[in-house]
Amino acid sequence: MKSERQLPNKKGLALSSPKGFTLIELLVVIAIVAILSVVLVITLNPVQLLRQARDSTRISDLATLKSSLSLYLSDVASPSLAGNSSTCYAHGSSTVATSGCGNRYSTATTVSTTSLRNVTGTGWIPVNFTAISSGAPLSVEPVDPVNNATYFYTYAADTTNQTFEMNAKLESTRYSNGGGNDAESTDGGSSSSLHEVGTAPGLSL
Repeated sequence: MKSERQLPNKKGLALSSPKGFTLIELLVVIAIVAILSVVLVITLNPVQLLRQARDSTRISDLATLKSSLSLYLSDVASPSLAGNSSTCYAHGSSTVATSGCGNRYSTATTVSTTSLRNVTGTGWIPVNFTAISSGAPLSVEPVDPVNNATYFYTYAADTTNQTFEMNAKLESTRYSNGGGNDAESTDGGSSSSLHEVGTAPGLSL
C-alpha cells in the first residue's frame, strides 16, 4: 500500500498534499445545478413574465390615455373626439383594424407609420391634445408593445354624447380572461376577451 506523499513545511514537518474534486463529486454538483435551473425556469416561467410585463404596459397605456382624454374633454371649450359610434381607429394595417375592432364597427380607419403617433390631432387617435391649456399630457400617442395583427390598441368615440372607448387584447394567463388578475372580463366592458377603458356607457362602442 502506497503512503500518501508528504510535503515538508518550513519547520520540516510533513504535510499531506491537497486533494481535488473527484469526477463523481463534479457530476453530482452539475446534476444539482441542472435540477435547480429546471425548477427555477418552471417556477418563474420567463415567457409568462414577459407577457405579464407587456400586459402591464397595455393597462397603464390605456389608463393614461383615458386620463388624457378626460382632461381634454373637461378643459377644452369645444372638444372634438373626431369619431362616431361606427368608426374604429387603430395604429396598424387595415387588416388589423377590420379584424380587431370586435366586428362592432362599419368603418375602420388606421395609420401605420411611426410619425402618426403625434398628439396634434393627426395621430392614430384623432384628438388634438395640444389644445389643453396646460399643454399635451402625452409626448406621443402610445401603441401596443407588440403592435401586430393580434395585439394592438383601438379607439372609438361618440361625438354626440362626447364619450369614448379604447380596447387592447391581453396575452398573459394572469391578466387575460380567467386569470388571477383578470383585466378583460372584470373591466365592466361588453367584451370578455378585450381590456376596455373609457367613458362610453357599458363600454359598448
